[in-house]
Amino acid sequence: MTTTSEPDTGRDADVVALLIGQHMEIRDLFAEVQSSAGEQRADAFARLVRLLAVHETAEEVVVHPAARRSVDGGDAIVEDRLAEEEHAKEQLARLESIGTEDPSFPEELARLREAVLRHAHHEEAYEFRYLRRHHDPEQLRRMAAMVRAAERAAPTHPHPSTQSATANLLAGPAVALFDRVKDAMRSALSDERK
Repeated sequence: MTTTSEPDTGRDADVVALLIGQHMEIRDLFAEVQSSAGEQRADAFARLVRLLAVHETAEEVVVHPAARRSVDGGDAIVEDRLAEEEHAKEQLARLESIGTEDPSFPEELARLREAVLRHAHHEEAYEFRYLRRHHDPEQLRRMAAMVRAAERAAPTHPHPSTQSATANLLAGPAVALFDRVKDAMRSALSDERK
């Protein structure tokens, strides 16, 4: 996740700037989860889970198909990224199931962080830079708008084995609705405890 300047993640951002900005936010959320405890850790982890879930879904629906079409060896590159994503989804689902207070949480979180950051580096090196090379600025801005739209309909929790663009498009809205209801219920329960 090497960048030389702060990316533009605003409405006019291209897809590469948008996603690199999210990679930076993911890195920051990992640091927040690792350095906090109790409710603060649970809250930061919930935000991390949500961002990872919607981010990966949007990449699967928008970025990977574009990379398959426009990057030499795109199919192999995307298959490698999908394998990394599936592994991370499994790790994330496991962490979500054990909870932030489990004694093994910090160690498992560190392993997930390493895998996710390595995956983000691979995306930036093997997909993103070629998207900029093979798509004009207007196409990249349209792709950013498509990513934002996909994120609004994406599930907010990891769902291992749902990694194809077609599966996400078909299952996404129903699963996303379920996830959002689950999020609202967790939030209401958390508010009751305060």
